[in-house]
Amino acid sequence: MELESSCENVENCDIKDKNVPRTPSRIQDEGKAQKRSKQNVLFETEINVWGISKVFAFILNVSYWRSERDLIKSYKNTVEEFNQTINSLQDSYTDLMTEKHQLQDNFNSLSQKKLELETRIKDLTDEKDQLQRDFDSLNKKGTVCFFMSTELKSWSDCRQYCRDRGADLVIINTEEKQVSLFSERVWIGLSDTENEGIMKWVDNSPLKQGFWFKGEPNNSNGNEDCIELNYNREETGWSPLNSWNDYPCSEKKKGICEK
Repeated sequence: MELESSCENVENCDIKDKNVPRTPSRIQDEGKAQKRSKQNVLFETEINVWGISKVFAFILNVSYWRSERDLIKSYKNTVEEFNQTINSLQDSYTDLMTEKHQLQDNFNSLSQKKLELETRIKDLTDEKDQLQRDFDSLNKKGTVCFFMSTELKSWSDCRQYCRDRGADLVIINTEEKQVSLFSERVWIGLSDTENEGIMKWVDNSPLKQGFWFKGEPNNSNGNEDCIELNYNREETGWSPLNSWNDYPCSEKKKGICEK
């Protein structure tokens, strides 16, 4: 009884005396105290776990938010780079198409020049062949001699005059020869007496290059089949390279012979 009185006004008295007998009520109180202590520990543990889980969840949320933000930023950067690449490719495509059109124009221009050069080469080749034939003919004949009939005769009589002297009426197939033979109105060795409109030289070769007055030959009155070299400076459109005229073969003129 003295022990109980000594602890009566003391808070948190925790006196344990093994010699104090443990009554059933005391045992029950101690069990409740232990139970409350365990409950307190469990409650504190639950609070700690809850707090830690909240903190961990917060950390996870922050980490997720940062990761999502970085992902969005990365996506935006990727989209921007993709758009820049598309724009760059579009510019390159436009430049290439422009260059393609320029190359096509150059190709067309070169193709046209190629055709023109081929035509020119063909003309020059034909001219070369003609000059070679003339050269060979001159070599066969030896020295070329030109002379003129002394009397006025028809085209056929002038030709006979030339042939009687081992020659024939002149064949003019170059500009140089045309210019060098100017003297007066004379017959040359060209006619279409066999077929109207088909001019042939006295050696039966076809006419390739003519030196006509403007509007000639015109076969006026239907009987102009022989060709004269008209040395008439007053004639309209006359020039050394524009002086041939078709005329009736029966007209009397001198003729130029070539031997």
